[in-house]
Amino acid sequence: MQSTVKPNKYIDLIYEKIGYSPTKLQAPILSSRKRFTLVAGGEQAGKSMVASKYLISRFLEDEGEGLYWLVAADYERTRAEFEYLVEDFAIMGLLKEATKRVDPGRIILADGTRIETKSAKDPRTLAMRAPNGIIGCEASQLDLDTFHRLRGRCAPKRGWMFLAGTFEGSLGWYPQMFQAWQASSSVDEQSFSLPSYSNEHLYPGGREDPEIISLEKASSDDFFLERIEGIPSPPKGMVFTEIRPDLHVQNVEYEPDVPVHLWIDPGYAEAYAVEVIQVVNDQIRVIDEIYERDLITDEIIEIAQSKPWWKDARHGVIDVAGFQHQAMAAPAEVWMEKTGIYFDSQKIRINDGTERLKAFLKTDPVEQREPRIVFNPKCEGILSEFGIKPNPFDGQTRAYRWKMDRDGTIVGETPEDRYNHGIKAVIYGLINRYGYGYITENSTIKVKRW
Repeated sequence: MQSTVKPNKYIDLIYEKIGYSPTKLQAPILSSRKRFTLVAGGEQAGKSMVASKYLISRFLEDEGEGLYWLVAADYERTRAEFEYLVEDFAIMGLLKEATKRVDPGRIILADGTRIETKSAKDPRTLAMRAPNGIIGCEASQLDLDTFHRLRGRCAPKRGWMFLAGTFEGSLGWYPQMFQAWQASSSVDEQSFSLPSYSNEHLYPGGREDPEIISLEKASSDDFFLERIEGIPSPPKGMVFTEIRPDLHVQNVEYEPDVPVHLWIDPGYAEAYAVEVIQVVNDQIRVIDEIYERDLITDEIIEIAQSKPWWKDARHGVIDVAGFQHQAMAAPAEVWMEKTGIYFDSQKIRINDGTERLKAFLKTDPVEQREPRIVFNPKCEGILSEFGIKPNPFDGQTRAYRWKMDRDGTIVGETPEDRYNHGIKAVIYGLINRYGYGYITENSTIKVKRW
């Protein structure tokens, strides 16, 4: 798409004064005058610098005193853009005052224009006077509700919004928005990829820089596309296509005095997964998890006992293999001996278990009820297995997938038995509590109560 406005000579002179020269890939982003712009940047692509320069270019075109926001999932994530702006406006001779802190931060310019930092953790700060423009810092970390709230704040002044962030998985509102705005014919929306190698200071060789070539050889295709190229790469052959980050990932927190259940798959080498469950209004809430590698059961228990929810831990379910003795005591026995909590276990048919979890993930678009199971966003281990977040150990895309041949065709009738320890733990718990049968609104299944 062609930009509606190109940087004029005045803006070019300003860039020269502050010592900034847009790269070939940055220039069309800075010249875009769509109301809503999304930049998917690779790691260290210079997203924060581009965002700060974009705000400067829009400020120079506005008339009179303005108000601009820097918004992130928390205040700290606004720091880079804030510091760039303070430095640049000081060089331009327009800086009147600026706070040293960013929590919150404030920049006041000579003409009375204000630039303020906002944290999505405090939604009240997003309900104040409408801004002329908003910079979303590390915008992929924001949730969908925050995006909608910010878009609404742009309405009174017909303001603009500039979102910049790195994909942390190719599912969710941010990559979906990126793809929609790529194909959009709207005069208001546009998205860009800003690859890591567009940062000519770090990678003078561009796409052929030796370091980029080395990263490409060492990384999975998904990781390189998402984290280096700035292009979404939804995992192929995912087992759980029903998962929707906008519905199933919610800020469900620990509720004191509500029983806590521990659903466990003790996979030592790949991941020891403890999914922490509360059932509220018949909804399964995964409020927390312990997702570690190379730790023994005793060490996992120590972590669990340090958590605020531990006092309400009542019951557990563990993989049947957890009762097997290897070179050490069986994990289930260690849990029961050290904690006094009783653990159930049974052999699960993997495909039946998979279908059981799928049934809980399915939603009714007509009824629009709350999902039967939801996950706190801090449960990064199991969310990585669903393909929503990168693997917490290496940052790569490690989703639970069907077996596929070289052409990407699914082969066999069972998924690969890897990157699934959190998922299996949840399956064990669901079948233990509800059995294999499907749950309907009008049906009740009698189970052993804990």
